[in-house]
Amino acid sequence: QVQLVESGGGLVQPGESLTLSCATSGFTLEYYRIGWFRQAPGKEREGVACMKIMPQDLFVRTSVQGRFSISSDQRKNIVYLQMPGLKPQDTGVYFCARSAIACSWSPDRYTDWGQGTQVTISS
Repeated sequence: QVQLVESGGGLVQPGESLTLSCATSGFTLEYYRIGWFRQAPGKEREGVACMKIMPQDLFVRTSVQGRFSISSDQRKNIVYLQMPGLKPQDTGVYFCARSAIACSWSPDRYTDWGQGTQVTISS
C-alpha cells in the first residue's frame, strides 16, 4: 500500500525555520519523483520543490529558490523540505506527492498524496 505521510509543520515566527518530512512506504522511492506542494487558504495548490532520487535531480520553484531546499534519506525513505527564513506568505498546508512521470508544478502529474501538514508563520 502506497503511503506518504508529512510531518514537521507548526506555528513559528517570521525568520524562523522548519524542516518538513515526507515518510514514504509501499513503493521503491528511487523509481519515483517526490514533489512538495503548498496550499494557502483560498488559493490553488502550488508546487515548491521536487526531486528525482536516482539519478538525483532537484527542482525548486523560483519564488522560493535560495530559501527552500529538498533532500532525501534513501535508507529511511524520507524526503525533506528545508525551509529557513520563513515569511508569513509561506503559511499554508504543505503536501508531498508521488509522480511516476516527471517533476512538475502541476498537481495533475502526481497520483498519490499525503494528508498534509499545517505551516503557520505569524508573530
